[in-house]
Amino acid sequence: MRPAQLLTILEREFQAASNDQHTPVMLWGPPGVGKSQMVAQVAERHGMPVIDIRLSQMEPSDLRGIPFRVDDQVEWAVPAMLPDRKRHGEQGILFLDEITLVPPSVSAAAYQLILDRRLGAYTVPDGWAIFAAGNRQGDRGVTYTMPAPLANRFSHFEVDVNLDDWVHWAWANGIDERVIAFLRFRPELLFEFDPAHNPVAFPSPRSWEFSHRALQKFGDVRDLLTGALQACVGPAAGIELSAFVENLDQLPDIDAIVRGEKVKVPKETDLQYAVAAALVGRAIRAKSEPDTGTTYGHIIEFAGTFPQREMGVMLVSDMYRAIGQDIFSVPQFSKWANIVADVMLYD
Repeated sequence: MRPAQLLTILEREFQAASNDQHTPVMLWGPPGVGKSQMVAQVAERHGMPVIDIRLSQMEPSDLRGIPFRVDDQVEWAVPAMLPDRKRHGEQGILFLDEITLVPPSVSAAAYQLILDRRLGAYTVPDGWAIFAAGNRQGDRGVTYTMPAPLANRFSHFEVDVNLDDWVHWAWANGIDERVIAFLRFRPELLFEFDPAHNPVAFPSPRSWEFSHRALQKFGDVRDLLTGALQACVGPAAGIELSAFVENLDQLPDIDAIVRGEKVKVPKETDLQYAVAAALVGRAIRAKSEPDTGTTYGHIIEFAGTFPQREMGVMLVSDMYRAIGQDIFSVPQFSKWANIVADVMLYD
């Protein structure tokens, strides 16, 4: 399932924790596809805490608590890491990350916590959702087969990689437009992971964020940039991104396009993707400028000049994902939409 859909599911499940309708959710997927980040996004959207517990680092007694004597009875000291109304608040997310790394002795201790929301006398507060994530067997990680009693305590979803969803996230989080343009040009490189070859660095949604950071730190040092990018996304993808970035000095005048001047679309496909990404970046920055509508209009006019109309549709679609419905009020939008109606892309 694509990330945008899973975010909606996690959102609904978080809200359901307050009315006794919550079902614990298990996210499956290879490393680097954003499982943990989706959980963090839901919590951030609501301003709620996430308690991230790595069961793989625990013994069964760590989860159950420590016994102590009270008169003639033994009681249990509840671990401070578990959600508590007074310490952590009325609502939040209990996140069991890397749960597939948990040995059977520990997963057995988690059965009651996950399904019954209890551990002995301890109870997970109402309003707290339980989410978990882990790698699939075969993803090169050291994983255990999830025992049937534990698996039956979750609803299960597999995380797919989707470029449009990643681009939407990238624009919202200030990812370098050169990285976005490159992945529009080479979409198959968003995620390329072959566990049989035992890669150390490989292209993934997470590692492309690392490449964004590398561009900020080493973009002005050509001798270091290629190596830094390879360290993030692997040898082949790092070289390709470095070559793509070096070729951007052939871009047409982006400022002239924004001013509404007549500018020719470059013939090279990679430069067309780069122009499109650069213009979306300008549209985002124009939101805080006084003449926003004029800028949007000039960008949409340029979108209609691409020889391949699909390229213009991609530009305007990314622009919509980045700035929202404001583009619908621009006069040029209706004219452009009528021209490309037969190839219009919808989410």
